[in-house]
Amino acid sequence: MPNTTLHKVLLVIGDAVEATDTLYPYFRVQEDGYECVVIAPEKRVYQMVIHDPRPDWDLTEESKGYKLASDLAFRDVDPDEYTGLVISGGRAPEYLRYDEDLMRITRSFCEKEKPVGVVCHGIEIVAAADVIRGRNVTTVPKCRYDAEFSGATYLDQPVVVDGNMVCARTFWDNAPWMREFMKLLNAARDAADA
Repeated sequence: MPNTTLHKVLLVIGDAVEATDTLYPYFRVQEDGYECVVIAPEKRVYQMVIHDPRPDWDLTEESKGYKLASDLAFRDVDPDEYTGLVISGGRAPEYLRYDEDLMRITRSFCEKEKPVGVVCHGIEIVAAADVIRGRNVTTVPKCRYDAEFSGATYLDQPVVVDGNMVCARTFWDNAPWMREFMKLLNAARDAADA
């Protein structure tokens, strides 16, 4: 008898998470019938940001974006209850990578080869979890060294799929990123429901 459980996907956020990196996958996974469960350091409302590259700056200009509430704190997440994991970019990963519960969640998904989607600065989280060693990945070019110092091979292309992990450079690559992630996610769901 097929499993009729509603499949759920975790979406990692924190203050200063990039709005487009977050909202695109938030809605995209729901289009295919998944429940999107937003997780963060605490269960509360978080401020997202918008990044706008400026040709006259070495850095990206950042401004306030929408707000998004988390459904669960990292410490309250049982990774076995979820089909996939999405890690957004922005500045949030700079401090989220120090959270031991998020490291536990990330390692669990990789050990069990469940689909993991990573965009932009989200590479800092999978690098800190030490789950990209020996993998091919992509990320925003300024995070290239985070990937390489963690034992990954950096490829400057819109999307890279390596096993259960799908990486993208920035939100400009959302369409190919989510297309590849959804292939893995739907295959995992179909296998679980068989």
